[in-house]
Amino acid sequence: MAIKPLEDRVLVKPAESETKTPSGIYLPESAKEKPVRGKVIAVGPGKRLENGKRAEMSVKIGATVVYGKYAGSEVEIKGEKHLIIKESELLGVLEG
Repeated sequence: MAIKPLEDRVLVKPAESETKTPSGIYLPESAKEKPVRGKVIAVGPGKRLENGKRAEMSVKIGATVVYGKYAGSEVEIKGEKHLIIKESELLGVLEG
């Protein structure tokens, strides 16, 4: 099953949350923070403008993005969790 985002939405696979602290302590499931970055898997065609044309999406497939802790809607694809997020809810693109 594949999902094609509509309008100005982006399909993001969240990064795995850290299971160990920098000092080597393993974290229990309840102490892990919700991830706030992930990899773009698919993008929609862009928001339709008043003149009938579509706005160009500012993120591309493969980009690593940062988003708010509670942004988007969670969906499950082939047993893996993904998020569908509006482009305006993205906070930034990680470069380098």
